[in-house]
Amino acid sequence: MRLSGKVVVVTGGGSGIGRALVLQLLGKGAQVAAVDINEKALQETMALAQGSKQLSTHVANIAEQEAVEALPAEVVVRHGVVDALINNAGIIQPFVRLQDLGYEAIERVMRVNFYGTLYMTKAFLPHLLARPEAHIVNISSMGGFLPVPGQSLYGASKAAVKLLTEGLYAELLGTSVRVTVVFPGAVATGIAAHSGVEVASAGRRPAIQPLAPEEAARRILAGVERDRFRVLVGPDARLMDLLYRLAPAWATRFIRRQMGALLER
Repeated sequence: MRLSGKVVVVTGGGSGIGRALVLQLLGKGAQVAAVDINEKALQETMALAQGSKQLSTHVANIAEQEAVEALPAEVVVRHGVVDALINNAGIIQPFVRLQDLGYEAIERVMRVNFYGTLYMTKAFLPHLLARPEAHIVNISSMGGFLPVPGQSLYGASKAAVKLLTEGLYAELLGTSVRVTVVFPGAVATGIAAHSGVEVASAGRRPAIQPLAPEEAARRILAGVERDRFRVLVGPDARLMDLLYRLAPAWATRFIRRQMGALLER
């Protein structure tokens, strides 16, 4: 789907990949409704967009069903229609084993990552189906297809997003709505801080440097404009996708070795 002239809703639009998506969509001539729980972060995104009349901001907690169900009407009042939805907002869990992860943290991760995506999709899907062409983009994670110790619950939430999106793709074949699932690898977004998670340095430089959010956003939007079914973002995501398909147990042990320092803190 060509993005110029389209109205696109982006969750997590106040920072990281979400902010980069908002700014690049505006640069492509789209109108954007940026959604985030953090009002100050949305104001910063608006300032970076130089107060663009093509951008609206909406403060909402996507983990709350009622708040999400009110969003489509707000967006339609401001922009007239909705052509695309990018479910980008997400959080990680504390870097601990599942046995040490409290239920409050478990429920928070699932509510934001899975139920937030589900609520947004169900709320906006009737509007998207009414358009001559439309698109849903759900951001999963490399951790959604590859087990990452210390992030097992996060991975489960993103694996749920993966299968939800793939099932939605199958259900919407023959309609005007295209569906894309995205698997980012390491991206320099500050997601740990936004999730309220402390991450101690492992004392060594990672083998693969994280992508800049702007580059991740560019690759995601390129995939959308090509109507790609799945988009792997970053060399680590592409490499581990291949290795996990060829030798899943070996790939799992490899990731365990990489994560060992964090787990043994």
